[in-house]
Amino acid sequence: MGSAISPQQLLRIAVIGTGPGGLSSAIALSELPNVDLRIYEKAGELKNLGAGISINLNGWKVLELLGIRGRVNGASTNPTVQRNAYTGEIVDPGVPHDPSDAYEARRVKRLVLQEALADKAPGHLIEFNKKLVGLEDLGKAGVRVSFEDGAERIVDLVVGADGIRSVVRQHMAPDYPLEYAYQIGWRCLVPAERLKDIPDLPLINTSWWYGKAKSLWLSPVDADLSNLTDIEFTARVFNEPPVPGETVSWGRRVSNAKVFSRFSDCDPRLIEVFNRVSEGNWTEFAAYAGPSMDSLTGWDKLVLVGDSSHPSAGGFGSGSAFAMADSWTLARAIEYARANATSDSIPSVVAEALRIFDTIRKPYYKAMADFRKSQAAVLKEVGRKDYADFDGDLRKRFGSDGLGAKRGKGFLAFVYQNDIGQTWKEFVECDQARWKTHD
Repeated sequence: MGSAISPQQLLRIAVIGTGPGGLSSAIALSELPNVDLRIYEKAGELKNLGAGISINLNGWKVLELLGIRGRVNGASTNPTVQRNAYTGEIVDPGVPHDPSDAYEARRVKRLVLQEALADKAPGHLIEFNKKLVGLEDLGKAGVRVSFEDGAERIVDLVVGADGIRSVVRQHMAPDYPLEYAYQIGWRCLVPAERLKDIPDLPLINTSWWYGKAKSLWLSPVDADLSNLTDIEFTARVFNEPPVPGETVSWGRRVSNAKVFSRFSDCDPRLIEVFNRVSEGNWTEFAAYAGPSMDSLTGWDKLVLVGDSSHPSAGGFGSGSAFAMADSWTLARAIEYARANATSDSIPSVVAEALRIFDTIRKPYYKAMADFRKSQAAVLKEVGRKDYADFDGDLRKRFGSDGLGAKRGKGFLAFVYQNDIGQTWKEFVECDQARWKTHD
């Protein structure tokens, strides 16, 4: 093993973006010694895009590691009742809620997670109205970071937590082919008070309504089901062509009429829910996809976390967990590389930390991409099939993720049951065994 790097060596880090990846990076990296950290956000304030998010065991575990598990809670998604979107018929009653399971899947207001992260992150380190426009590799001197307002900073490491259209990724891999995936989702929160008088529409259970090339999601997002405040309403369509002259969007407000136009043939209860959404509440999210990246790092100075590293047309309902796990892993990799440095050199420490990060996280995202690729043919046929018996076909697929993959205890376990703390422990044990062998 090497000797620890000199405590006088200051590591300069710039984090780009203040979504879950950026804020969790701020938490994890700011706790490291000898770090000069700044977080840059192009907007003028923290923004809350979306409505609800899913948190499974993988998310709860990393929230514990970040020290904010107690600040985040929501409604259990068990049982998730799956229905025919046209008739309302139940095709799968779902798995019963297990109150003893501290890590069961829950639906949480995105704002609750963001506020928990923001409260824990050192706010004085965040600079707003800082739109990244350029990165320049300065060799051993680091990276020159340039902003639209003319400001510049030289750092040793840039963390790209700037989303699916990542500017950091564009510099790291300028030929990376990011493309619209012909899927769009719309999300909003509806006050529970507005919906509770709709007949035969239970609000305390999560329900997923399937149609041809479309689906809808209704779920409580409050932990206290006896005092519901909001219901998440999400609608999505497959094989959705772009509108000529219109850029497919991420996080913009759209009209009620635009969303409803795709779902006017659905069950009357769903139609009534649509009617009770206030104008201006819908937010649109178009899915983008790209191939699995050869590396999540570049120049030995750039690293991608969260959506910037895996634009795979969706994050299996765990996008925030992925981003937070990336950030926590990056901090551990830097800490480990510094403690075992064989050279009193910041560039070599950063390069080693990024090698460790890539070793742990790249296989994870490759597995995600491989699963998506395996389902590509199924997705392509969604909405094109002439269903002789739609309800019967739905019952064959019930318990799926909408792509035809059967659910079960081990369903996508590498995603939902991932414990990043245990993964890190296994890496360290393996690496230390390697050192002992060399000694």
